[in-house]
Formats: sequence, C-alpha cells, structure tokens
Amino acid sequence: MINKNFFFKGYRSIFTHDSPAIALTCCFIAIGALFNNLGFNIQESIFSTVLTYALPGSLVMAESMLIGASLLNIFLAVWIVNARLYPMAVSLFPLMMHRSQPKWKYYFSCHFIAISAWLIMKSNYKNIPKKHRIDYWIGIGSATVSVSVIGTFLGFSFSEHLNKDMMLGLAILNPVYFLCMMIGASKTIPVTLSVLFGTILGPIIYLLSPEWSILIAGIIGGTLAYLVGEHSVS
Repeated sequence: MINKNFFFKGYRSIFTHDSPAIALTCCFIAIGALFNNLGFNIQESIFSTVLTYALPGSLVMAESMLIGASLLNIFLAVWIVNARLYPMAVSLFPLMMHRSQPKWKYYFSCHFIAISAWLIMKSNYKNIPKKHRIDYWIGIGSATVSVSVIGTFLGFSFSEHLNKDMMLGLAILNPVYFLCMMIGASKTIPVTLSVLFGTILGPIIYLLSPEWSILIAGIIGGTLAYLVGEHSVS
C-alpha cells in the first residue's frame, strides 16, 4: 500500500513557493484550448492529458492529428518525443529503490516522469527516508497530473476567448519556468554549462536548421559541458 503521510507530503509540494503549478496550468490551458479547436470533446481532452501527460507529447499528438497522420505515426511521434524522459528515469529511480517496496509502484509511477515533477523530487529526496521516497514521488506525480487536468479543463472551457498569440504565450511559460529552475538547481559545472551552452547555441543553430536546432544544440551543448566538467575534475 501507499504510505498516506508521504503521499500527501509529496502532493503538497505543488503548493510550495517554487512549485510548477502556475506554469503547468498555463501551458495546459493552451493545450485544452487546442484540443477544443481540433474537435475533441472534454472527456477526450482530459483523457489525453492523463495518458500523454508531458506537454511536448501532447503538442506533437495534437499537431499530428491536425495534419491527418495515422494512429501508428502519432504513436511513434509521441513515443520518440517522450524518449527524452528516459535519462530522467535512469537518474531518479535508483534514488527511490527499496527492497521493501513492491515493484508495481515503480512501474506505475514511471508515468509521472516529467521535468516539473523530476525537479521537485531531485530537490527534496534527501529529506525523505529511502523506504518512502516512492510514496512521496507518487504524491508529486499525482499533484502535477491534477494541475494539468485542471488546466486542460479551463483551456477547453474558455478556448473561444483565447487567440493564437495568447495560446503561444501560455505555452511558453513552462519552458521558461524549467529554465529558471534548472539554473537555480545548478550545483555543478556540467549542469551550469549545459544550460549556458544550450541557451547560446539554440538560437544560432536555429538560423541554420529550425527543425533540428533544439536536438543539435542539446547534443553539442551537453557534450561540451560534460567534457569541460570531466576536465575540471581531473
């Protein structure tokens, strides 16, 4: 069973000063409005948010449906986009593994992997007994999904009052929050440099290849940051 005390402690993290609640709500307001414009009903919109969860996956799914992509292509596109979450899972779950906890908790809670929840957990896991970290993590994930569902509902309900520029403005708030949180959490040279290099290289590479700029800037910036960090340690 899930320990209620640590579950609700994780759930309440959504109300802290550095919570992603506002940014997540704003982003999913834009997603909800987009789903409405695509012809989804409210049940389909909320169901999509719960299943897809992470914002880029939801955007890719919506855009793929807009251009009439097949179900297989939509599945592959969302799967490839969400593959970016794999390194987060690899870095996070060893910190929560405990032999007294059943495996189903870990399989179930993989769905909650997103940078918002990941940042909260990485900032607080040392204060939680290892045995109950998975319960705390499930609480965090449930809270962020709840906020996303609320945002989707609000966006769907008020979509007629949102124009394209407003939707773009709402959608960009979450990446800005992530950037600020990453800078605030930067405690090592590689992490700090990866954010700095990505910020510099992204716009430059965009001028050469808009479609691949984020991926290329991430690979180059992350590799350079890793090499510089390794060199400084040695």
